[in-house]
Amino acid sequence: MPTYEYRCQNCGKGFETFLTYAEYDQQKVICPACESSDVERRISKIRIAKSEESRIEAMVDPAQLSGIEDDPKALGRLMRQMEGEMGEEVGPEFDEVVSRLEKGQHPDQIEREMPDLGEMASGDSDSDE
Repeated sequence: MPTYEYRCQNCGKGFETFLTYAEYDQQKVICPACESSDVERRISKIRIAKSEESRIEAMVDPAQLSGIEDDPKALGRLMRQMEGEMGEEVGPEFDEVVSRLEKGQHPDQIEREMPDLGEMASGDSDSDE
């Protein structure tokens, strides 16, 4: 059932009420505080659910990516923002890499200092070698 917000014109108090779509035009809405029927519907905020893909697409516009390969700090900020949008735990390796980028360390240097990153990302964990 949808929730509708109202403000009483008599006492000034705001309140919410639950009405089905069929009830919306038929049922009289009464203020719970003063029982007045002189109420005005308020337009409330709405939420739009976005998919993970659409959140990331909206966040990464082409203008943001221009020259990012030459700016480790900007790359780190973008990756941190993407982590927040994804809402998932990405692991300590990701945090380490992003922290290094945010401090200005070049990706090539990070890759040299953390050679096992590619294996961790792809899930290859051959412990027989």
